[in-house]
Amino acid sequence: MIKLTPRQEQILNLIKEAIDNTGFPPTRAEIAQELGFKSANAAEEHLQALARKGAIEISPGTSRGIRLVGQKDAAANEPAMQMPPPSNFMSLPLVGRVAAGSPILATEHVEATFSVDPAMFSAKPDYLLKVRGWSMRDVGINDGDLLAVKKIDSAKNGQIVVARINDDVTVKRYRKTGATIELLPENPDFKVITVDPEADDFALEGLAVGLMRSWVN
Repeated sequence: MIKLTPRQEQILNLIKEAIDNTGFPPTRAEIAQELGFKSANAAEEHLQALARKGAIEISPGTSRGIRLVGQKDAAANEPAMQMPPPSNFMSLPLVGRVAAGSPILATEHVEATFSVDPAMFSAKPDYLLKVRGWSMRDVGINDGDLLAVKKIDSAKNGQIVVARINDDVTVKRYRKTGATIELLPENPDFKVITVDPEADDFALEGLAVGLMRSWVN
């Protein structure tokens, strides 16, 4: 059993809550702000300590490159047969480019169907969306990745969503203040999208609940 200090347990719980609420881990800056650290460097020191103790894994080069390893470590102690039987898998349609004005799961948008283990994701997804572009690069969502999406009609601030604005479908972080809805990129090269409730046709198409690195070109 991993022995953690009270502060390390606090940070580990914060990471777990962020993943449960948004599907993705927090940044160092978010950890520092939440716990009252003076800088992100203090958060980094605690994260490195957690990594040394085997509670998390850190991927260099991304602001949210933090992964919990408790489930993986537990699996390592199981018998050699790791792959669940096919009956435990679920079929998910892969949505590619979405035509303007048509439902995201319209037949013409489905490029393929994948059998996946639902345990890979924070919640049961309804479809996979092929990511286009680099606006979410700093959260580890890259061009060509397959985003696991659960259909929703509302979202909490900070969650990563698939949203439709007029004729476009986009992946962004959701923020609503009063009547104002903003869609935030995770790449400083991209601008925040502010939804005009009077002029824009806006709808939430789903919530990001996990990610698969694409092997599909």
